[in-house]
Amino acid sequence: MTQSLGIILSCVLCILCESSIEVDSCLAMGDERGMTRMLLECSSLSDKLCVVQEHQYEIIIVPTFLVGIFLILLGVILWLFIREQRAQQQSSGLRGIAPMPPSRSLSWEAAGHGGSVFVPLKETSVESLLQTTTHALAKLQVPREQLSGVLEHIYNGSCGAIYRTKMYTGDPAKPKSVILKALKEPAGLQEVQDFLGRIQFYQYLGKHKNLVQLEGCCTEELPLYMVLEDVAQGDLLSFLWTCRRDVMTMDGLLYDLTEKQVYYIGKQVLLALEFLQDKHLFHGDVAARNILIQCDLTAKLCGLGLAYEVHTRGAISSTHTVPLKWLAPERLLLRQADIRGDVWSFGILLYEMVTLGAPPYPEVPPTSILQHLQRRKIMKRPSSCTHTMYTLMKSCWRWSEDSRPSVRELHSRLETAARTADDKAVLQVPELVVPELYAAVAGISVESLSYSYSIL
Repeated sequence: MTQSLGIILSCVLCILCESSIEVDSCLAMGDERGMTRMLLECSSLSDKLCVVQEHQYEIIIVPTFLVGIFLILLGVILWLFIREQRAQQQSSGLRGIAPMPPSRSLSWEAAGHGGSVFVPLKETSVESLLQTTTHALAKLQVPREQLSGVLEHIYNGSCGAIYRTKMYTGDPAKPKSVILKALKEPAGLQEVQDFLGRIQFYQYLGKHKNLVQLEGCCTEELPLYMVLEDVAQGDLLSFLWTCRRDVMTMDGLLYDLTEKQVYYIGKQVLLALEFLQDKHLFHGDVAARNILIQCDLTAKLCGLGLAYEVHTRGAISSTHTVPLKWLAPERLLLRQADIRGDVWSFGILLYEMVTLGAPPYPEVPPTSILQHLQRRKIMKRPSSCTHTMYTLMKSCWRWSEDSRPSVRELHSRLETAARTADDKAVLQVPELVVPELYAAVAGISVESLSYSYSIL
């Protein structure tokens, strides 16, 4: 085969050079009888195309076929390599808690909506850094003597200890209960900068009735304090668990939860999400554990750590983690995050409320949730859930984020559903919750259930 190809190529060169003498020498090098038959079939020696066409299989089709096979094999190898890389990325995130992907279409300037609140790290000492921020935080300063010396320790957060205490304002006889978040000591320059940045983020947000409010701060000297409003009933998840009892008492009044009140709480959460969306932010971890509830069922969204990171850095740090079962598919696949992921999580929140605090996907291990969703499986309708509410849940759980309703559209649908919702039948779940069992099924730590102010 190799010898034949060599002879043919030599002959082609001779023909292209239009040398009849060289053509004769080429013929003498090959099989004389075969070549003579080939030339007799041609009209003349001058018919060079006939000679080339006779061997077009060897000189054109065979090389083309080999190149095609090579390209196909190369494509298969690249596809296998890319699939392996994606599998490694997914497995690195699916360990019960997932790292957060970058935010969608948020640059440094866009995330800050015109300006960053991140304290510039130009100072070389903590004292000089505090001096440079005193003016910016002057309106928020709370004199330390207004804070009671009696501190009730309630949680150890990532930044430091969290206490409940009293703040004395106008009337000393009527102190106000507040949450005091302290920066752990000793704190380095970077920790102080981050703590001040979180205070300024609250200042940038302003006040909203469905967000936990910043009451003030103490940052003129160490130790640093962030003063937040206290919500007496605590987080919504614990409240839902309490509702599982036959009789619930709030401020001495018998209290139960109905379908209409579930819509009432849900609408307030959506108002908070709309507020964040208007500031080009998203929450990133909408769940019952991150909502505080008052006696009149006023809901306040807390846990704004992810929103703070998006605002100050334009993206979420790779170290920030969120329980998998509340995440939208695009978040599990480590794609860019935005408010449409909050819509998915809001559907999970509706499930939590209507089941009085049951963990989502109770039959699915946390590390298998992505494979479960990839098979287009969603949670079944709970027995205590009406078809109207379940339809709202399913609209939040559409695989494509573009197919989900917007926050405002979802709010409108809840308004419509609330008009005909049952306000008499009480939601009932007989089983009491064991926190350790709940944490294992939900894929979160028991410690994270202790108190909701720990995130920010």
